[in-house]
Amino acid sequence: MGLGAVGLGSSLLHAEELTDKKPGKISISSNDVILFQGDSITDAGRNKDNQKPNDTNALGTGYAMLATSQLLNKYADKNLTIFNRGISGNRVPDLLNRWDKDTLALKPTLLSIMIGVNDFWRTKDSNATNTPENYKAQYKELLDKTFAALPNVKLIICEPFAVNNVKHVNDSWFPEFTKYQEASKEIAQEYKGIFLPYQQIFDQALKQNNGAYWTTDGVHTTIAGANLMAESWLNLISSK
Repeated sequence: MGLGAVGLGSSLLHAEELTDKKPGKISISSNDVILFQGDSITDAGRNKDNQKPNDTNALGTGYAMLATSQLLNKYADKNLTIFNRGISGNRVPDLLNRWDKDTLALKPTLLSIMIGVNDFWRTKDSNATNTPENYKAQYKELLDKTFAALPNVKLIICEPFAVNNVKHVNDSWFPEFTKYQEASKEIAQEYKGIFLPYQQIFDQALKQNNGAYWTTDGVHTTIAGANLMAESWLNLISSK
């Protein structure tokens, strides 16, 4: 399900191999409500005054919009409703504070969460004290609340990622940031969600071109990086 980006080549094939190694895929059903949640990587400049589903202005310019365009095209007969509620700068505590309004009230049947880079990043640039253990505990609180209200929701946990040696990201991020990534994987396993290994996917993409080709600052994506994310996300999806 190509998005037509130039120059992705074998990195996308490897992204598909990585996601295919995870057990199972998520099926799209008629009238599914799909919600992309997270921080600025998901937000991608969306118009927050526009609350409409399936609307380019409300979806931003990142992977969520690119994935949505493909979903609405491929599954035109499914009557999908797709929202983006990512907000720049968010950490897991921020999601907890707005979860009732921005998630539970929308009653998603498929929930995709991309969160974690700010939970670590703020410990470096803002003297935050959130540890990997705090991150995991707060994330579990978020998901406990989710499954209490939406017991049948299908879940995708997107691994937070960082591309080293691009602006904000350097060796000082590691290995501490890896602990947050490991926590996200453990959470996906504990809650029987599909884990999307974005760090591996971007690491493989570096074999095709350098980090500045895929990200603007080591965290936020270029158009090629957004496309890589969308392709990898879409590879987790199947139809019944």
